[in-house]
Amino acid sequence: MTDDRPLGQDKQPSRISGMFDAIAPRYDLLNRVLSAGLDVHWRTRAIRSLALRGGETVLDLCTGTADLAISAIGAPAPAARVVGVDFSGEMLRRGAEKLRGRGLDPRIRLVQGDAMRIPLRDASMDAAMVAFGIRNVQEPEVAFSEVLRVLRPGGRFAILEFGLPRAAIVRPAYLFYFRHILPRIGGLVSGHSSAYTYLPASVGTFPEPAILMSRLADRGFSDVSAVPLSFGVVYLYSACKPLRS
Repeated sequence: MTDDRPLGQDKQPSRISGMFDAIAPRYDLLNRVLSAGLDVHWRTRAIRSLALRGGETVLDLCTGTADLAISAIGAPAPAARVVGVDFSGEMLRRGAEKLRGRGLDPRIRLVQGDAMRIPLRDASMDAAMVAFGIRNVQEPEVAFSEVLRVLRPGGRFAILEFGLPRAAIVRPAYLFYFRHILPRIGGLVSGHSSAYTYLPASVGTFPEPAILMSRLADRGFSDVSAVPLSFGVVYLYSACKPLRS
């Protein structure tokens, strides 16, 4: 049987994990190139939004090659420990190599698992974050409930995800780049053209910021906000687990 859903809506875990396994060797390079280095700034903003005081245990969901986890360890008030969860074995393997090379493997633990079934105990994390991964989860609302479960009361949750700029002066040029140039460069460098065709397609089918904020609130989060970064190319969502349910 064939799947007739649009490319950006086909989120079968086996398909998505296989796609990320295939692009893992060039993933970090392409992140730097295709974002013009802005991905570093976006991750810094996400870590800052968690308001870490130093010594926390942080969940990095859809950790990939662990760049966001590494940023949390290197923050001005660094996390004591990060648990990175991802269902792509090859991405985790690449991430583990980076951690060993930097001597960070004692502080960052990488675990293969599904965002919809996070393999952690209830109320075991002080904060949680996900960068450009929630869009790839088959049922993001289930992942939100799982994050709420593993967070301690008062724990903050940060989400970085692509958006579509609204400003008339930016939007046409960005859309041309995102839909035509980025897939060609990504496919050429990674050798996996469908992965970088999927990227703009999945962004196009992802909920608008107001809808995503509503879904976070519906799952029990409070103090939900969305801040556009780089003219709305990326959004930083912040939320908190209430102190009392």
